[in-house]
Amino acid sequence: MKRIIAWLPDRVDIRLKVIAWIYLVGQIVLVGTGGLVRLTSSGLGCPTWPKCTADSLVNTPEMGIHGVIEFGNRLLGVLLGIVAIVAFVAILRLRKERKDLFWLTLLAGLGIPAQAVIGGLSVLTELNPYVVGLHFVVSIVLVALCTTFLFRLYTTPGPRMRAVPAWFAVVAHITSFVVAVTIIVGILTTGSGPHAGDANAPRNDLNPEILQHVHAIPAYVTFALTLVLVVASLRIRGTRVHRYTMYLLAVEVLQIAVGLIQANTGLPGVLVGIHMMLAAMLAAAMTAVVLSLKAPVAAGQADAASMERGAAVA
Repeated sequence: MKRIIAWLPDRVDIRLKVIAWIYLVGQIVLVGTGGLVRLTSSGLGCPTWPKCTADSLVNTPEMGIHGVIEFGNRLLGVLLGIVAIVAFVAILRLRKERKDLFWLTLLAGLGIPAQAVIGGLSVLTELNPYVVGLHFVVSIVLVALCTTFLFRLYTTPGPRMRAVPAWFAVVAHITSFVVAVTIIVGILTTGSGPHAGDANAPRNDLNPEILQHVHAIPAYVTFALTLVLVVASLRIRGTRVHRYTMYLLAVEVLQIAVGLIQANTGLPGVLVGIHMMLAAMLAAAMTAVVLSLKAPVAAGQADAASMERGAAVA
């Protein structure tokens, strides 16, 4: 036991960063496999929970490809649970000086069993669209938590201060709110469409054609606000803020392109799945933008001074 404790990191090193990357990528991939379950009508491939069948913990050959896909998604959830435990244990020696890392790994770790329970409820309610939607919402929250965990590992700990003008920070927070609205409306839109996860699964009885147009409104507002952030961040090139706003813009361009194509081609399952994974990437990029609005005090003061000089020149 003492050897295990001695092996645990006593500072942020490459081991923690690798774990954090695996954690974040795993959460995004889980969104993709969850989408695969839904888009291949495999939502009830394992008709019971927590077992796959009443008599088997795993899928059986008789269940065919749907059982393989559904059980594969459950198995990935279990693997992510192991990653969550590893991440939590890995920062135990740092829990006093890096309380932020401790709480982030704890909250993200608790989200894994919560996801398992919600996933079980979705099966027991025969894929109720609102329960399935909640499943996706929790996935997005976990993506944000894992992004924050990874971001903090690359950031100097200690007091932080705003590194951008106040108006820029306000626009960024408004953008994050609109991103959340976009994702939620997107969940409702998917819940009204043809991809129910099973041929007999219920829909939410909302009009999918109307919801597609409603969904587009916050998506385009997000894009417009992001353009404002990108243009404004050109004055502070080389900073995290500029880099992450560019990432955010890139994800949105892909998201809008995929959304337009799928809306005009009858919602093919492959594109809907890509759209879902891009939504998770959108949440990650937006989280990074918000986190980069502040910097360690010394760097923040330098950035603020640089911004003020730039404004004065302009």
